[in-house]
Amino acid sequence: MAASNKTSTITAREFNQHISRAKRAAQDGPVIITERGKASYVLLRHDEFLRSVKSSGGRQNALDALTDQNATDQDVEFPRMTVTITSPDLS
Repeated sequence: MAASNKTSTITAREFNQHISRAKRAAQDGPVIITERGKASYVLLRHDEFLRSVKSSGGRQNALDALTDQNATDQDVEFPRMTVTITSPDLS
């Protein structure tokens, strides 16, 4: 089923109480789930998700790259972590 790209918005509470309603809304396009008035999650049909991955140049996250059975060589980028060590003030 093709999505019409109509975006819906629901609260996290509504989502938890009416998951079926959210899934039906996702048939027509992305469903933005908000927490405390801020967008927190997006519910998409799986085929829409795959299409968005392909349109982004096929970039994958590390888990996708590691579990891809058809992959040969994969370049996986891991974010750099900065650690700052400070001495405790013992005075």
